Amino acid sequence: MKKKIVIPLLVIIGLLVGVGLIILKQNSFNMVEKSIEIPTPEGNLTGTFVLPKSYEGKLGLVLFIHGDGAINASHDDGYKPLWERLASLGYASLSLNKRGINGSEGNWLDQSMDDRVEEARQAIAWAKQQPMIDENQIGVWGASQAGWVIPKLAGKEPLAFSLMLSPAINWLSQGKYYTQKHLQKLGYSEAEIQDEEAYNKRVNQLLENHAPYEQYLKIARKERLITEEHWTFVSKNFLSDATEDLRNFKSPVLLLLGEEDIHVDWKETETVYRSIVNPELLTVAVFPDTEHSMLSTKTADSELRAVLISLFAPRQITVKGYMDQIEQFLRGLPK
Repeated sequence: MKKKIVIPLLVIIGLLVGVGLIILKQNSFNMVEKSIEIPTPEGNLTGTFVLPKSYEGKLGLVLFIHGDGAINASHDDGYKPLWERLASLGYASLSLNKRGINGSEGNWLDQSMDDRVEEARQAIAWAKQQPMIDENQIGVWGASQAGWVIPKLAGKEPLAFSLMLSPAINWLSQGKYYTQKHLQKLGYSEAEIQDEEAYNKRVNQLLENHAPYEQYLKIARKERLITEEHWTFVSKNFLSDATEDLRNFKSPVLLLLGEEDIHVDWKETETVYRSIVNPELLTVAVFPDTEHSMLSTKTADSELRAVLISLFAPRQITVKGYMDQIEQFLRGLPK
């Protein structure tokens, strides 16, 4: 009897060990990750500095600038496949924990977009001090909310290139677009969507009038309630608009967009970029069946699918062609 139990148990253990080894192998990346700390007047910033395992001469650098939210340096390991690809091309990567996350001092919700620009400049200054970095080959990768940071940064730093992932143009129009698309996806009626838009309009009026949080609480809907810290953050940033700052781009720009993005009106973004950024500098790649984070829609809509790909094939978590497009763009840059 015991023998009948032991054999299946050994088989199960063997399978679990095998699965564990596969996951470990798939999530071992060909690069060197170093924890770093950057002193700034606003408090120390912590992050990750990624280098190729072997290299000769100087390296270019990609500074990662996050989108919205409490994001750590690796975006919960989501950046690692791209870091590995960049390392294979001879680029280092630098990514910081947002303030208040993993030892970075301060609170990201206290920051304006201009504060984030200065933080990026502090990171660039640190990178230029690293002996293996070519200070003339420092560029940026940025997603979503970084679309308001990087164009400002381009007016203050001589960026070698900018990799722009799903950037918005105007904060308020983005919010309206997201409300419509999100509620439509949830099956809300047109009347319900209009009601939500009317509520958002009242909230925006409070912001325009510099209303305190207490006044917001008087009209706030419980299911939409934000914290006082978040109210402060929105109050500092709700007038963000990238339009004029796009004129700051003086080096190559790769604009990456998904046709199924419900967060950002990708058609508006493409139109504005094409109308302002020098066409000789701009490359646009639009991916079908792709959402805001460069995931396929079927992956974005299935948490189980996303988890399984992250575990067993993390280099395939983003839509096919996304990292290839970045590689092609970087290989084509003037040296």
